[in-house]
Amino acid sequence: MTVRAVVRGVGHYLPERVVPNSEFEAQLDTSDAWIQARSGIKQRHFVADGQTTSDMAIEAAKAALKDSDLQSNDIDAVIVATSTADLTFPSVATMVQAGLGMKPALPMMCRRYAPDLSMHWQMPMRKSSPGRPNASW
Repeated sequence: MTVRAVVRGVGHYLPERVVPNSEFEAQLDTSDAWIQARSGIKQRHFVADGQTTSDMAIEAAKAALKDSDLQSNDIDAVIVATSTADLTFPSVATMVQAGLGMKPALPMMCRRYAPDLSMHWQMPMRKSSPGRPNASW
């Protein structure tokens, strides 16, 4: 039986700047109540100047590693699914690998959530760590 990748930890990151709906009332012909009634959104988190998708992904990855009690060198692959990549090349996944101090192993252009996640679940366990499923986030 082939052991497949499993989720061992999860993490998330939100930018610090919180923007309530009321901040849009002066600029747009709208109100907090109107926005909430149609979207359910009460506030948003805006990135700081110069903050990138990879910056946020690195913070989320660090939180996932902490949640899993694993180190970055325990991870076989980084898969990032986003429609807001920093650059066309290198991929956000490669930037996250570098930000975590990992050696690039499988640099991928990851912009499609479902196909990427499907591929991830099908990845076999690496041979150097028998009995331990791959870690993921």
